[in-house]
Amino acid sequence: MSSIPSSIGNFCSLQYLDLSYNNLNGSLPEIIYGTETCNSKSPLPNLTKLYLEHNQLMGKLPNWLGELKHLEKLYLSHNQLQGSIPSSIGNFCNLQYLYLSYNNLNGSLLEIVNGTETCDSKSPLPNLRELHLEHNQLMGKLPNWLGELKLLEELHLSDNQLQGSIPSSIRNFCNLQYLDLSNNNLNGSLPEIVDGTETCNSKSLLPNLRELYLYNNQLMGKLPNWLGELKNLHWLDLSHNQLQGSIPNLIGNLSNLYSLNLRNNRLSGTLTEQYFWKLSNLDDLDIDSNSFHLDVSSNWTPPFQLSILSMGSCHIGPTFPSWLQSQEDLQYLDLSNASISSSIPNWFWNISSNLEYLILSHNQLQGQLPNSNIGKFLPNLSFLSLSGNGITGTIPDSVGHLTSLAVIDFSSNNLIGSIPSTINNCSSLIVLDLGNNNLSGMIPKSLDQLQLLKSLHLNHNKLSGELPSSLQNLTGLDVLDLSYNNLSSQIPPWIGTAFLNLVILNLRSNMFSGRLPSLLSNLSSLHVLDLAQNNMMGEIPVTLVELKAMAQDHNMSISSLYDNRSSSQYEEKLIVITKGLILEYKRTLSLVVSIDLSDNNLSGEFPEGITKLFGLVFLNLSMNHIIGRIPESISKLRQLSSLDLSSNKLFGSIPSSMSLLSSLGYLNLSNNNFSDKIPFIGQMSTFTESAFTGNPNLCGAPLVIKCQDEGTDKSVEDKIDSGFVDQWFYLSIGLGFAVGILVPYFVLAMRRSWCDAYFDFVDKIVKWLLFRKRVTYARNHAQRK
Repeated sequence: MSSIPSSIGNFCSLQYLDLSYNNLNGSLPEIIYGTETCNSKSPLPNLTKLYLEHNQLMGKLPNWLGELKHLEKLYLSHNQLQGSIPSSIGNFCNLQYLYLSYNNLNGSLLEIVNGTETCDSKSPLPNLRELHLEHNQLMGKLPNWLGELKLLEELHLSDNQLQGSIPSSIRNFCNLQYLDLSNNNLNGSLPEIVDGTETCNSKSLLPNLRELYLYNNQLMGKLPNWLGELKNLHWLDLSHNQLQGSIPNLIGNLSNLYSLNLRNNRLSGTLTEQYFWKLSNLDDLDIDSNSFHLDVSSNWTPPFQLSILSMGSCHIGPTFPSWLQSQEDLQYLDLSNASISSSIPNWFWNISSNLEYLILSHNQLQGQLPNSNIGKFLPNLSFLSLSGNGITGTIPDSVGHLTSLAVIDFSSNNLIGSIPSTINNCSSLIVLDLGNNNLSGMIPKSLDQLQLLKSLHLNHNKLSGELPSSLQNLTGLDVLDLSYNNLSSQIPPWIGTAFLNLVILNLRSNMFSGRLPSLLSNLSSLHVLDLAQNNMMGEIPVTLVELKAMAQDHNMSISSLYDNRSSSQYEEKLIVITKGLILEYKRTLSLVVSIDLSDNNLSGEFPEGITKLFGLVFLNLSMNHIIGRIPESISKLRQLSSLDLSSNKLFGSIPSSMSLLSSLGYLNLSNNNFSDKIPFIGQMSTFTESAFTGNPNLCGAPLVIKCQDEGTDKSVEDKIDSGFVDQWFYLSIGLGFAVGILVPYFVLAMRRSWCDAYFDFVDKIVKWLLFRKRVTYARNHAQRK
């Protein structure tokens, strides 16, 4: 690795410089720093072609680039350049090709040609034919001056952070053949692009446009009719936006259209044969994840031969589409969730020897799988999904002839019988999902020949017997889900040594017995450990603290489990029972970090080492015989969302540190032997009485039982208050008595005349009272007689 020497600026006659595909680093200003050696003051005055792509150049783009007056081609893509694009680039009067893609450039496009009128033409970059700025960090709106690039043939602005609407000046691109604005934050509606425009020699809009990519934005509104006027259009991708309404009928006039992708919008309406009648060159049709209704006759023969057809979530049924018989070149077929309720016709399995992806999941398909040698007719099939249907019968041995399969997903059907041993012939298999059926018998020992297998789902069946020791040869397993079966015996210790990459281990609801293997601690990648509803006994191994992936705050994405192109189409899923609910995780599966050992016969003390698994989100140890106290260190589980320790024999106080568990949304400590006052503060104050019932010695809110110290404190307080009142009461009486006696005494003692008058008044009052008493007595005595 080395930088570009500044002496290169001395090349006065140099016309062509190619240093691409090296390990050059440093910044561009070093190339010509302080060079004025040529007759022209500008550096490299005769340079027409500069190729520096695929290096490790850093720093900002220097202004001296704009002084390369004769430059026709500038290739700086695939470097580590930063900063904004200098406005001096607008001085490139002869530039035809500008490649700045795959860098870290930022700023807005307005800065490129702000106020530049240096060429004979008033428009900037008057000879530019290709502008490549994709995969940078450019922001802001698309400027109107883009429409002034009259000769532009290709505009690449994808994978930036551009915002706002698409400017109507794009209508001026009379020579544009390729337009890619995908993977940005553009909004607004498509009609703004070409409102009232007839600027080219041809009256049609964008007459030379062949490829239009606007996917992964936030475009809204309806599809405009002018899309049907792009006569030369070959590729149209408007997927992953928020477009609404129906498809214009004129789309059917695009006879040159090769690929149409409208996936994942809000489009609707009925599609008739008229929409397709001139699309004879169509090879790729993707209208998945919309609300279309296909209405064609049963004998319709499409004008096209597709290699890719994706119509998931469209209403195609109820019968299986017979027009598929004409599609002999199909490589990818997705008719998932298409309201098809008939059986799969026999002719279908001979539809195309090129078929690689077949997805018919989430319909109401009936009937059985064919016993014929479908491997002979589908030799290239790598992805087969029939999940979520009503298919009956057994899994035919002929499945083993599909030797190119990477994914088999027959989950959620009504399949019976045993797992065919011939499936071991599918040596390329990465995912095998046979869950949610009625399969019986034992797990075939021959599965160990599937050396590439990463995900094995046999859950929710009637499988019995022991785990075959041959499974330990599947050393690449990431997901093992054998839950809800009748498997028995002990959990073999070799699980902890054979599956070092295991992310999900689900053996829930079987008949496993014995002790938990301490070697499970070797599963350093484990995110989910579910052994609930078995007959496990003994103590929880202290070695669980060594589950390293659970000790991390940030966890891997489950989607990264599958790097293979075929298996990446499979969506991993997991059922988690938590918070009293049954939850299914798919795209958010990476958020699940869980230990569930509930409903067993486990004993011993609460394993304090679990509190070192800082990434835990769900912890369920309920319905066991665990004793001891909850450690104060449980407050370290800051990610914990659900904690269930109910129906054990835990005792002591509930640690006050639990109030610090700010993420805790579900708590169940019921039916234990906890005592003392509930620390009803912080996060603990969000839980109701049901979280603490069945603990006779617990008291305080939210329980109705008051703590004894609460009553004592109140009694003492009442006594103190009462004593305080009594003291003031008696003191006030004494003061009042003293004032009532002493004040008159001192007054009368000072004046004799006041004293005589006072006692005369008192004598009169006393005589009057005696008189009244005698009168009252005489009346009462007379009435009695």
